[in-house]
Amino acid sequence: MHVTKKQFDGEVFTHQDLSEATFEQCQFYRCDFSRANLTDACFIDCNFIEAGETEGCSFAYAKLKDASFKGCNLAMANFRNGQCFGVELRQCNLKGADFHYASFANYITQSTFFCSAFISGCDLSYANFESVMLEKCELFENRWRGATLTGVSFKGSDLSRGEFSSEQWQQAIFKEANLCHVDLDDVDVRRVSLEGVQITDWQQEQLLSNLGIIVL
Repeated sequence: MHVTKKQFDGEVFTHQDLSEATFEQCQFYRCDFSRANLTDACFIDCNFIEAGETEGCSFAYAKLKDASFKGCNLAMANFRNGQCFGVELRQCNLKGADFHYASFANYITQSTFFCSAFISGCDLSYANFESVMLEKCELFENRWRGATLTGVSFKGSDLSRGEFSSEQWQQAIFKEANLCHVDLDDVDVRRVSLEGVQITDWQQEQLLSNLGIIVL
């Protein structure tokens, strides 16, 4: 199924099978995708919130495995409890989106898992990622400022060229992450573990200056 330039208003897609469907330049206003099967679905240049609204579309409990969103406006969208393993979000507006309890992991056993997500060039300001596992994922060039990152694990992920707020450094786990070209001016290495992270020369000077060390 390939749908182009269509407007959906108040449409209920709950429990529907939309796997492998493609929607291009479509408008989704007050739509409910909760518990829908969106496996391998593709959304290109779509809008999921009407101007002036304070609540976006719901993808709660939806199957979003390998789903793709490119150039979409997903501000204030609800992804709570979504099955997001392998999801692709490129150049999207995700301001205020809620990913609490969303899963980007594939569990082999209760304690053995691996994550997959491709999120780049997105505005994630004020989004909620509380307690989400995003390890070894492609998460570069995103704006994270103001997002809730409490309990988030970015271990081994590519966060290069991202933008973070000062308070977020103590909320999440950044071990072994790629932090190249990220502003680390507010990071105190005495309080934040940067074990195994990748940084550039100028970032090293930033971290040392926070400790009162001047690099000549």
